[in-house]
Amino acid sequence: MSNRSDYKGTWNALSKTRADALLYVGGSTDEASVDATAKDTIAYLQATTGIRTTDDFLEIGCGVGRVGKALSPLVRSWTGCDCAGEMLRHARERLAALSNVKLVEVSGHGLEGIADASLDVVYSTVVFMHLDEWDRYTYIEEAFRVLRPGGRFWCDNVNILTAPGWEFFETHRRAFKPGERPTHIAKCSTPQELETYLTHAGFTQIQTRARHLWVDAWGVKP
Repeated sequence: MSNRSDYKGTWNALSKTRADALLYVGGSTDEASVDATAKDTIAYLQATTGIRTTDDFLEIGCGVGRVGKALSPLVRSWTGCDCAGEMLRHARERLAALSNVKLVEVSGHGLEGIADASLDVVYSTVVFMHLDEWDRYTYIEEAFRVLRPGGRFWCDNVNILTAPGWEFFETHRRAFKPGERPTHIAKCSTPQELETYLTHAGFTQIQTRARHLWVDAWGVKP
């Protein structure tokens, strides 16, 4: 049986072609459609962490650079981290014209190679659903490590406490027998779960909000 925590193997296999990579991170093989989905994430960041022209941003699980392509022109620098070298290969092609972009391949279980206290904002979108709970928390701990004092963190996941979230949970539960679940199958969170992780990692000014299918959580490093 394949190992769910082998994120590198899973996502390299799902992104061998550019079309597959676009589909798995943006829900479409059309470049323009994938680019358009980044607008919502930009709005969520503006409403939670804020976006400043002097900010150094980092994305956990950047995929093909879906969000980074739209965000990098708004900030001082944008670093995209992903465990899948294949995803980053496509990201390099898509973001080649942007001079303030850096792409870093990580293990899938941390932010290796990112210096302590070197960033202003760390965020992760549509990624925690594919991680085990322990790894969600590890990434939040890592975000705290690499943020400067006063730095901000934001993440999201499907919210099992909402009606759309419960429907999502039931759909995935019924779609696959226990021994046939794909390693990237999405798992939900609760606001309380994400708030607990941020609290134990050391964040303050922690907030959560329900957003239809999703829950957002964010906080500040003292």
